[in-house]
Amino acid sequence: MARYTGPKSKISRRFGEAIMGPSKALNKKNYPPGQHGRGRRSKKSEYALQLQEKQKVKYTYGILERQFRNLFHRAAVREGITGVNLLKLCEARLDNTVYRLGIAPTRRAARQLVSHKHITIDGEVVNVPSFSLRPGQIVGVREKSKSLEAITESLAARTATAKRFNWLEWDSSLLIGKFVQYPERDQIPENVNEQAIVELYSK
Repeated sequence: MARYTGPKSKISRRFGEAIMGPSKALNKKNYPPGQHGRGRRSKKSEYALQLQEKQKVKYTYGILERQFRNLFHRAAVREGITGVNLLKLCEARLDNTVYRLGIAPTRRAARQLVSHKHITIDGEVVNVPSFSLRPGQIVGVREKSKSLEAITESLAARTATAKRFNWLEWDSSLLIGKFVQYPERDQIPENVNEQAIVELYSK
């Protein structure tokens, strides 16, 4: 199963944001990685800025190039604004939803839970992290996995922070969540300029 396996802190430093989870390196070295990181020119071309936004979304949601291109084409043929549709499809991925529900502390951890068959959709085990959820589908923790330490710790932290997303519902007693609807753009907290991605693919 294809996925990014390189260094996370370098990616966070490149974008100046902890897009792949908390990063101590970002606090210690708040400049881009590499030999010329400190002295690198700050002014970037329009193409460089558009490419940066695309890369940011790919790394944030853990999507590789071919898969991302296919996702963009799906977004382009849907009704509505292409850039917003793209983010909606990213949010509808199973691994992202597991992360948003608080079952896993990071998207990487959520991907692992899905791959190891700890997650169900409408009662059936699904081990495909990129599975695209439809409104009304139920995401749950497999019965045998409910006592898994990684899941219980993540859910305990979720309860402490009380983080909620309007397009999801969560039942803490049954450990199931519902993908109610696709989120609106103002509900998605990711700091992304999706229009730049559309312009990049329009060249």
